[in-house]
Amino acid sequence: MTLTQRLATRRLEFGLLVCAALIIAVTLVSLNLAQGQALTQEMFWVIGGFLVVFTIAHLALCFTAPHADQVMLPVASVLNGLGLVMVYRLDLAEGTALANRQVMWSLVAVALMVAVLVIIRDHRVLTRYSYVLGLIGLILLALPLVWPASAVNADARIWISIGPFSVQPGEFSKILLLLFFAQLLVTKRALFTVAGYRFLGLEFPRLRDLAPIIGVWGFAILIMAGENDFGPALLLFSTVLGMIYLATGRASWLMIGAFLVALGGTAVYQVSDKIQARFSNFQDPVGNYDTTGYQLSQALFGMSTGGISGTGIGAGHPQLVPVAESDFILAAIGEELGLIGLSAVLVLFAIFVTRGMRTALLTRDSYGKLVASGLSLTIAIQVFVVTAGISALLPMTGLTTPFMSQGGSSLMANYILLGLILRISDAAHRQALSMGTGVGAGAGAAPLAQEVRA
Repeated sequence: MTLTQRLATRRLEFGLLVCAALIIAVTLVSLNLAQGQALTQEMFWVIGGFLVVFTIAHLALCFTAPHADQVMLPVASVLNGLGLVMVYRLDLAEGTALANRQVMWSLVAVALMVAVLVIIRDHRVLTRYSYVLGLIGLILLALPLVWPASAVNADARIWISIGPFSVQPGEFSKILLLLFFAQLLVTKRALFTVAGYRFLGLEFPRLRDLAPIIGVWGFAILIMAGENDFGPALLLFSTVLGMIYLATGRASWLMIGAFLVALGGTAVYQVSDKIQARFSNFQDPVGNYDTTGYQLSQALFGMSTGGISGTGIGAGHPQLVPVAESDFILAAIGEELGLIGLSAVLVLFAIFVTRGMRTALLTRDSYGKLVASGLSLTIAIQVFVVTAGISALLPMTGLTTPFMSQGGSSLMANYILLGLILRISDAAHRQALSMGTGVGAGAGAAPLAQEVRA
């Protein structure tokens, strides 16, 4: 296939990336005008860096995965770009220079995505190393417990310091653990599908078959207690539980999971002052305004001020929310772009997750199905938990917003995740073309659980 043919194959992606670049450029210009500033060199650095990063990504996909999904990368680029704009906007308000660093992290993250596509030519190769990947994932997840405490977040041991950099290893461990559990579900699916007891019309597994999920639950509880943070553990357990449901189609697993979450959460709540404070803030953030509820209260005030249409980019005060560039970046968007802008961001995430699930349906091998669906599900859960946290629907968990929050760990991990889904998508489309069938032929003929069990 010539270069011209490869470029022509991904015309849709290129067009969407051009639209994404225009959106980001217009938003940045509007921000500077709203702030009464001239067009600065830093602004052109952000725009130029955005164009270079995603031009490289597009060209790399043309050579490494020409048949992969053409919507997911542009969606990720818009989310990444809007995150850059908001970080730059907070830089103007606070006198910091985090946007330049975020551009560099974006370049590194996209490079890692390309590396995944170059190194992993067939996603099924990962099945050979599933136990090794799982072990590495466990080590990374538990590493902050034994590593010298980082000054990034003293009350939650989820960071490690490596020279001048701080890294959150849990962001990478979730991907490795999901790869392991996908293979476990494929090879040990009998453990999860054998009928045991019937209650209220549902089939529950035998007690001895609960060992895998009990093990994951117990490990999640230990990590939650040791790191004094329940966000990563909640994300891991919920995603694994969702993968089991997708593989079996049994709602009883969801009921078991909900019971275990309630039991473990109650136990950890009794011994963790931090989790007690977050639950108290969830119940009445304004009542704790002068102490632990200040951050959430300011976020709610800001979004209330923004209303439906927002205050306008650059016209709000998102800098009043502590660490708005990280945990509360969606609150900053809700204030300045309003409910309309925040809803648009959530729709973009919905498109991303939907395309990932579509890839799972198109893939013929069970392992690819579970990996694509599991990685998509973890994005969906993470966005839901973050959105619920900033709106006081759930207690805050400290999770970051994928592709948007400032920081390198989350950005790199999510682009690695995207690279894996694109690799699986490319394989699925290649197989469909080789068999002479349409891309969507039969894609929705059966539920994912039935296809995995087949």
